Parts: sequence; structure tokens; C-alpha cells
Amino acid sequence: MSHSAEPLPMSARRSGPLTGEARVPGDKSISHRALILGALSVGETRITGLLEGQDVLDTAAAMRAFGASVERLAEGEWRVNGVGIGGFAEPEGVIDCGNSGTGVRLIMGAMATTPITATFTGDASLSRRPMGRITDPLEMFGCEVTAREGKRLPVTIRGAADPVPLRYRTPVASAQIKSAVLLAGLNAPGETVVIEAEPTRDHTERMLAGFGAKIVTETTDEGHVITLKGRPNLRPQPIAVPRDPSSAAFPVAAALIVPGSEIRVPGVSRNPTRDGLYVTLLEMGADIRFENERVEGGEPVADLVVRHGPLKGVTVPPGRAASMIDEFPILSVIAAFAEGTTVMQGVHELRVKESDRIEAMAVGLRANGASVEDSEDTMIVHGTGGLKGGATAQSHLDHRIAMSFLVAGLASEQPIGVDDAGPIATSFPDFLPLMRGLGAEIG
Repeated sequence: MSHSAEPLPMSARRSGPLTGEARVPGDKSISHRALILGALSVGETRITGLLEGQDVLDTAAAMRAFGASVERLAEGEWRVNGVGIGGFAEPEGVIDCGNSGTGVRLIMGAMATTPITATFTGDASLSRRPMGRITDPLEMFGCEVTAREGKRLPVTIRGAADPVPLRYRTPVASAQIKSAVLLAGLNAPGETVVIEAEPTRDHTERMLAGFGAKIVTETTDEGHVITLKGRPNLRPQPIAVPRDPSSAAFPVAAALIVPGSEIRVPGVSRNPTRDGLYVTLLEMGADIRFENERVEGGEPVADLVVRHGPLKGVTVPPGRAASMIDEFPILSVIAAFAEGTTVMQGVHELRVKESDRIEAMAVGLRANGASVEDSEDTMIVHGTGGLKGGATAQSHLDHRIAMSFLVAGLASEQPIGVDDAGPIATSFPDFLPLMRGLGAEIG
């Protein structure tokens, strides 16, 4: 499955109980950051458990283009020999980030304070996504940005020759904005400060500290404040990438809605800034146990044991949205199989993901028999304990939309199709064999 291939229609039908172990891929957010920070260090960084989806492979290719040595040693095992902060070379060609909003935005930040020029592009979906929220603060460091109308890709950045440190309040809750500013701040003198109204996923801060940067996080009257001292000497380190909680959400959801199911999902990240879905599922009455809780690579992880059982609708508060922003599509599916109404608040960021995820899920769920209301910042699903199915949903080149509807089809009365499952390869290349191995009827 590839985002550049011809459309790949697929459907899922009602399945028997799902059983077994679901070894989901490495965390995508951490995989991107491991490659980038490895490239900004001097010396060799060894990475295990790296997600080898297309999004991350595109970031690996970009780091090579900027002069780092990036080598695959075995499945999930990679070696990066970095060039140091400010050591990026000017790439010879355009940096193609494919479908990855995280990749392109973090890489822009990493090079914006180095005096080189780079042009970034992506696929049709990425080229529709807004980049101004990243390029606007980067320009405050002193770089020059040229973009297509609407501040969209292709984007050319001429890095700042004499960058200045920045104190920046993020306009929306976004780990991508925060991370891009912090990565740019690495090559600026003095202190770069990012202020958030509410905390977002903190993988960048954790990893920067692990590589030896001086970074402090505190809660003040201003909000959640992250202060980074510029121009540190980053030390290479071994990184063990935990399994992705966003990818785990799909087999977890399938086990919750398919009668008789019981599965185990080992080694999943339980970072509290990423744990909102699982908090919500427990509130819905989901039968989920967290076993063998431990710390790996600086991240809390646990083994999940998930069983089918009755679920009830809940209200998800807006303050939780940042910790589960990628999981709302699959939550809307679970909500359709719950009894009662699930209200998802504070979800406006879903409008500017790989697709307008609120619109895509609302339209597809309605076509398959669900009662759904949506507004700019809210999605409401009136659950009836099941879903009729029978329709084909449009994936809009969005991997999470495609996987969500395929999971829905495993428990619906009639099969559910998606027009294109190809984009799934960007984040979860083994989705199909993994789900089939549990007993899912997908084809």
C-alpha cells in the first residue's frame, strides 16, 4: 500500500471474535524526531523499533539530503551519523515529504536557522494543508519563506544567517508548531521560549533532554512554558521507539466492538500527553487492562489486554483534545457501537489534518447508518450499539479515515468499503496482515 499508487479499494465484513497479539508499529511521532535529532547530533545514534512507514522513510531521505548518514541495518534498526547543529548542507533537490505533515513541519524548523536554502513539497493531500502556522514563527527567527497561495506547499525556506531567539505563544494546541520552533531554536543564541495554553505531546522535549539539551518545562500564570537554551552540543544516544498508541487504537477498537474478542497489544506508549483515547475508553466502560507498566527509551509503556464488552456514550472535554487529536476518527466509530450519545469537543484541528476528518467521518458514518452531528469544533455521535453498514466511505488520501472505516466494517451488519486504502502505508504498513492475523475479514 502506497500513497503514490493507484487507488486501492478495500472492504471489511462482519468477523468472528478477534484473538491473539497485535504488535503494532513503532511510534510515528518519536520515529520522526529520532531521525532528525540524530542528524543534528555529532556521532552515531542507533535507533530500534523505528516505524518503517512511508512518512518516516521520507524523513530519513530528507536527513540524507541535508548531509547526514542514515542507514537501515535490519527491520526497525537504523543508524544515523549526524552533522551537528548548524551543520546541515544545502540539498541538491527538492525535499519531498509525501503525506507527512509532521515530517515537513519538523524538518522546516530544523533547517530554518541554518544559512542554506531548501524547497519542500508533498503529495496532493499534504499540499492542501496550511503551513503558515509553522512558517510564520520561523520567519521571526530571521529566515525567508516563499510559498504558494494560502501559505501552502511547495515552500522554499532561505535559512537565517544570524538567527535571533524567539519567545512564542502558540495560537492553537499543536505539538508540530511547538516542535518546529524548538528545533529552530537549537541554532539560535540565547533562550527560545514556547508558551502553550495547554500541554501537547512532549516527545520533542523528552528527546531533546535525552540528547543533552538544556530544556525546562514549567506551568506558570502564562500557561505551559518550555525554555530551551540555544546551541547545545547534542550527544548521540541509543533510542528505543515504543509502539504507537495511535496505531494501537485500531486493533483496540476492533476488539472492543467485535463480540467475543480478546487481544493483547504489547509495549504501547502511555505518555500522558498521548493517552486521551484510553482515558476516554475507560470512561465508556471499555474492558482494557494495562499490564507490565515500565519505562523504555524515556517513555512510559505498557501491555494492553482488551476485551469486547458493552460501551456507553460520554462527553470528551475540549481540554483532552490535544492528547488524542489523531484518535477522534476511530473514537467516532467506537461511539457508533456504544449505547447513547458521545460528544467530542475541541476538535477543530481535525479540519486541517490530512483531510477534514470531521467531515470525512461524519459523511461516511451517516452513509453507513449512524446518526452524526458536527460543527466547526464539535462532533456528536448518537450510538445505538451497532452500525448497519453497506456503503463505501471516501478516505480522502487519509490513512486514519481508511483504517477507521475498515475497523467499523468488522462489526457492522453489512460490509463497509473504502475507496482507497493505499494511504495506510504512510503510518501502518502491516495493518492488513496484522488485522487478518487476529481474525479480521478485510480484503
